[in-house]
Amino acid sequence: MRATRIRSVTPHVLMADLAEPFAYSQAWYRRRGAMLVEVVTEDGIVGWGEAFGPPELTAPICAWLAPLLIGQDALAREALWQAMYNRLRDHGQRGLVIEAISALDIALWDIAGQAFGVPVHKLLGGPLRTEVQAYATGFYRRERADHLRYLTEEAEDRLEEGFSILKLKTGWGLAEDIALTRDFRHAIGPNIGLLVDCNHAYDVPAAIAYGRAVAECDIGWFEEPVQPEDLDGYLEVKRGQPIPVAGGEASFTRWGFRDMITRRVADILQPDVAACGGISELKKIADMANAFGVRINPHVWGTGVALAASLHLLAVIPDNPPGLFPRPPLLELDRSPHPVRDALLAEPIGFAGGVVRVPQGPGLGITVDRAALTRFAA
Repeated sequence: MRATRIRSVTPHVLMADLAEPFAYSQAWYRRRGAMLVEVVTEDGIVGWGEAFGPPELTAPICAWLAPLLIGQDALAREALWQAMYNRLRDHGQRGLVIEAISALDIALWDIAGQAFGVPVHKLLGGPLRTEVQAYATGFYRRERADHLRYLTEEAEDRLEEGFSILKLKTGWGLAEDIALTRDFRHAIGPNIGLLVDCNHAYDVPAAIAYGRAVAECDIGWFEEPVQPEDLDGYLEVKRGQPIPVAGGEASFTRWGFRDMITRRVADILQPDVAACGGISELKKIADMANAFGVRINPHVWGTGVALAASLHLLAVIPDNPPGLFPRPPLLELDRSPHPVRDALLAEPIGFAGGVVRVPQGPGLGITVDRAALTRFAA
């Protein structure tokens, strides 16, 4: 065994301008960034983690938490997670604090895998699968009036790449969303899987009206129909329209998901490894959901660090329900513009035919290109 005492914790804030801005229902993106944290042991093992959320805000939290980790055994992941969470429990049970803890936890799992010479999914008890079917995320609003045209062009690109499932962004107004969803389904044809995501742009009556109006479009799930705090609203939407309801990317820790699971407010839960508490916490959430028969499809919207961590978890999340003809969890693969993501890894995680292989190298199985850290340093 190599020495695993933690020597340093370094947050990296990365940012890049976008050539063409895009929007989801809550905001426009003119820049995209990432917050990576680099954790180094006394023997030189380097672990990488990533936080979902605004990089400029999660980085100082990681720096504030660093003294709790330096000098400690990096393999004591559960003890370190509890130390970080309990130190800020009165001030950060969700949101930015948990996103920062997520990054640090991912880095500790990366270190552990390298210390033992095995991929993270081996430490998690897997793999149950070595490759995962991906769906293409994108289809955002652009500063152009011909929405259906550019969305159809984007769909053609994704289908040429081998994707067979696409996720359409909605939340532009009820009547427009209904028309757009119907037109988009007609454009891609009946044999391509279609998911929709309004990023909590609706209230309950609008979400129910939308779900009923587009039910004939054969939609796999209706994501974040109402605000994430409104669990009663989730239940009303789930009961009031026929499309399976998904949500959870804006929920945090096992405690945040407890009520979602026990009350069965959603058919599909979407914890994000870079937001919900890291690999340690998402595994607990997934096990809890499995005990209640609730499906898990992790949310993924970051660089190759978050993608690799998600893939290791997807390698061990069980089929729910199991059987000869299972419905394995899907990988969300972001295909929207992200210069940092595209340059960050020395060897990007590739995909072919809409399928992504789980990394097999030690730890996360990735190598960060330090030139990209310098190029995009904010």
